[in-house]
Amino acid sequence: MNAREWIDGFAAEIGADAPPDDEVDAILELAAVAAHASERTAAPVACWIGGTAGASLAELRAAAERVGGDSNADDST
Repeated sequence: MNAREWIDGFAAEIGADAPPDDEVDAILELAAVAAHASERTAAPVACWIGGTAGASLAELRAAAERVGGDSNADDST
């Protein structure tokens, strides 16, 4: 099963609409900012917070970049 199939299946399972590919890309960009500015565990949590906040993906990424800056934090966990 590839990622798209899993996302679509998960969305269907919980009765939600799966995001289109361009939104998936934006979500992954948000996760990358969080993961590279901190520990990798920040990525899924940042996406969850963003999902509950009601902000646009562009707003969320901008906020993540403001928080993370140019950090070279260890992202090995």
